Amino acid sequence: MKWDWVADHVPDLVELTGQHAYLALLPVLFGLLISVPLGVLCVRWPKLYPPVFGGANLLYALPSIALFIVLIDYTGLTAWTAIIPLTLYTFSVLIPNVVDGLRSVPDASRQAATAMGFGTTRRLVQIELPIAVPVIMAGLRVATVSSISMVSVAALVGLGGLGQLFTDGFQRDFPTEIIVGIVLTVLLAFVCDALLVLAQRLLTPWARARVTSR
Repeated sequence: MKWDWVADHVPDLVELTGQHAYLALLPVLFGLLISVPLGVLCVRWPKLYPPVFGGANLLYALPSIALFIVLIDYTGLTAWTAIIPLTLYTFSVLIPNVVDGLRSVPDASRQAATAMGFGTTRRLVQIELPIAVPVIMAGLRVATVSSISMVSVAALVGLGGLGQLFTDGFQRDFPTEIIVGIVLTVLLAFVCDALLVLAQRLLTPWARARVTSR
């Protein structure tokens, strides 16, 4: 391990970590924005869910490097070459959690909200989605960590991020770069996962109150 190399390249490592976070987390946001409304539709019309679920599984089975290479002809060497495939993977992971989370909402809660005069949209936003948050957040945590790991492959087509440390380290036979890349990738995943856990605690205050009352 060459610690002097690490000290000399701190600004570069910070820049690569920022690129990596951008390429990995933007697809998670896009995937969430697609999954939630589509999941709501699947719960409203259950016949829609089997083809959506099957399509999501098919998308997840596609090799990421193959998608990156195919997209280069259309997107060039831009961030979208990584963002589009990773958004599809995030959607594949999230859609079952969104549907399961919404299906876990007790009918009594829906009926109580309806009896109180809640319309469909208000009931969804104020009752159903908050109750579904723990299940959706579990999928979001998996999707986020997966995206941070998978985006490393984007370096093979020249898109940067921490994966660049792996390719450079391998080509130069310089293990320090590879080790630093692994450590920073794991740290980024750990930090993002911790932030999502914190966000879940903030979004579900009743869960903390339930634990405290025991």
